[in-house]
Amino acid sequence: MKNLSEAKFFNKAGIYFLILFFAVLSTVTTSCNVDENKIDNKNRNNVASEYDHVRASRLGADDYGMKKYVFAFLKRGPNRPKDPEKSAELQKAHLENIGRLAKEGKLVLAGPFLDKEDLRGIYIFDVESVKEAEELTKTDPAIKYGSLAMELRPWYGSAALLEVNNIHKYIAKKEM
Repeated sequence: MKNLSEAKFFNKAGIYFLILFFAVLSTVTTSCNVDENKIDNKNRNNVASEYDHVRASRLGADDYGMKKYVFAFLKRGPNRPKDPEKSAELQKAHLENIGRLAKEGKLVLAGPFLDKEDLRGIYIFDVESVKEAEELTKTDPAIKYGSLAMELRPWYGSAALLEVNNIHKYIAKKEM
């Protein structure tokens, strides 16, 4: 580590990642449509007995039900607008960009952290490489302006994350 503040960032990022991991795991496991009555006791702990080849293939899952993503940490950038109107305009454009990327299927998950620390939020991109995620990142008005900066990391996670947005539309009363 170069300095203590960098060490603090990685400790906080690790904690945020664990919270996110368990939140997503909870979402995915509670949204599975498994009829407990159809699983006999002998196969209750056998994941493969519920394997859905068509779904796994559609989601791009490997044999473990996992796939590659690019995980992004959005951090406070050096160029924060002082004018509240400019700040609101930038935030609106940032959210519109998130919506566009989600509709295109490139952004699996996005959300802000609720405190006022330098780590502002996360994205999980459904792309093959960090380079492709960098190109998508450059389309964000807040990144262009410099009010946000993004750190991108290759990540291996459950292919079931691709189902989150399909589930979300059934539980959201309002669009962002």
